[in-house]
Amino acid sequence: MPGSSQRKGAIRKKRGNPTAGSGGRVRRGLEGKGPTPKAVDRVKHPAHKRAKAAERAKEREQRTRRPARKDNDSTVEWVYGRNPVVEALRAGVPAAALHVAEGTERDARLREALLVAVETGVSVLEVSRTELDRVTSGGSHQGVALQIPPYEYAHPDDLLDRAHAAGEVPLIVALDGVTDPRNLGAITRSAAAFGAHGVVVPERRTASMSASAWKTSAGAAARIPVARAGNLNRALKSYKDAGLLVIGLDMDGAVDLPSFEAATEPIVLVIGSEGKGLARLVRENCDLIVSIPMTSATESLNAGIAAGVTLYEISRRRA
Repeated sequence: MPGSSQRKGAIRKKRGNPTAGSGGRVRRGLEGKGPTPKAVDRVKHPAHKRAKAAERAKEREQRTRRPARKDNDSTVEWVYGRNPVVEALRAGVPAAALHVAEGTERDARLREALLVAVETGVSVLEVSRTELDRVTSGGSHQGVALQIPPYEYAHPDDLLDRAHAAGEVPLIVALDGVTDPRNLGAITRSAAAFGAHGVVVPERRTASMSASAWKTSAGAAARIPVARAGNLNRALKSYKDAGLLVIGLDMDGAVDLPSFEAATEPIVLVIGSEGKGLARLVRENCDLIVSIPMTSATESLNAGIAAGVTLYEISRRRA
């Protein structure tokens, strides 16, 4: 057929030299992008933010949680002796178990210890005198010892969350160099009495929530959290970033306590040791240093007493 060969040649020529096309771009553009990501996977979605906040809270809990200690670990806290044991049980010190040596004479104090232990749900174990000698390192236990479990510290951020949850102006107490557990217990007691939202202690070179601190707090340690900070200065800076004033308490303060007008603001009250006062870096992180006016005959107050006086004044101004 005339012209058919020319058309075939044209077709062959066309196939051999294809014209420029879309290269599949149009087809790919028409394809779907897959299923819509879950809300928790979308960065700007509230569900994603809540999930991230929960992850951070879990990380904080893991950082502050201490591993369980075995009964034969030398770091386990023990209160021993009939009078100390009864006093600890009366004060509400959390106890893992009351250990009584076999054959111990049951006088009035021991009977009271057993009665309080049963009423508060504390396990009573009868052990050999040799075992009691071992766990108390040969101390004068008088046939009775109380095992205290490790204290569960909060995270410093938890104290601020506690204030916000209550809808109250934050008041947090931080300790710098307070090494006497009785002072820690007394300060914790005052903090609970005057409306503070918690106490912060550093991990090192400070008193811990031992049985002695628990007893001195008279049970207040069960009502108010004590947080442990890996670095006190870093914790103070974090509180400042959250809008709190860092107020140091020192005998050389620039403002006398009766003139402390910032008492109604969100505050972290930092209390130093009796001998050395506030450390240099801690002092530099303070927005203001407050002192308690005293007569010249008194050089300084015990840290626990000074904390109580100052917290009372803050509470009075906030009322």
